[in-house]
Amino acid sequence: MTGAAPVVVPIVVLDEIDSTNAEARRRAEAGEAGPVWLVGLRQTAGRGRRGRPWETGEGNLAATLLFRTDKPPAQAAQVSFVAALAVADMLAKYVPTSLVSLKWPNDPLLGGLKVSGILVESGASPLGDLWLAVGIGVNLKRRPIDSERPATSIATYSETLPPSPTEAIEVLAETFARWFGVWNTLGFPAIADAWTARAHGLGEPCVARLGNETVEGIAEGLDADGALRLRLADGHLRRITAGDVFFGGA
Repeated sequence: MTGAAPVVVPIVVLDEIDSTNAEARRRAEAGEAGPVWLVGLRQTAGRGRRGRPWETGEGNLAATLLFRTDKPPAQAAQVSFVAALAVADMLAKYVPTSLVSLKWPNDPLLGGLKVSGILVESGASPLGDLWLAVGIGVNLKRRPIDSERPATSIATYSETLPPSPTEAIEVLAETFARWFGVWNTLGFPAIADAWTARAHGLGEPCVARLGNETVEGIAEGLDADGALRLRLADGHLRRITAGDVFFGGA
């Protein structure tokens, strides 16, 4: 996966694991190159951004794609937008497309509520270049019991039974491969355009929480590197490169 999109990526299903991202790290540091999808049917210590716990819940998807890349770290981080688009397309297979949107930087929403979390981690591979672990959690069957922000699940909106984790990962692997190919062939501008077309909250007031600082403004769109352009009340433009952004209830 250092260049063109993979045709077939193996999927390894684990009955129980502490965290699929932690397992990906262990494998990468032991010299495994991937690409490989790791799926945990039960995850005992799932993690979200900034070390927050991520509650998987029975019947939900917890998966991580491990692969190596020769892209520099800043460029490799764009894979989070690739993953968000892949999740959006997976969701659209089970619910009306009109309900699916993306919140910066990489939160897929369903009906305006969080339905998925994406955590990208990386490190120096013993084989050279970088290893990337693209962790993706999707609420298929149920929403988290204890969630920082309002959340939902595919089951809430689907007219049929939600997909099982093993079914969902087959769809996600396919949609990820497609967007990964776009990224490698056409570059980040094509990814940014597709992300913007699905964006939640552009042109609306939002609050960005950046560590010890809180910034308010109007979300204008993505910069060329994926940063969020935030127009402040005094007219100045602020680039948000990391943090949590909130639009109303989402």
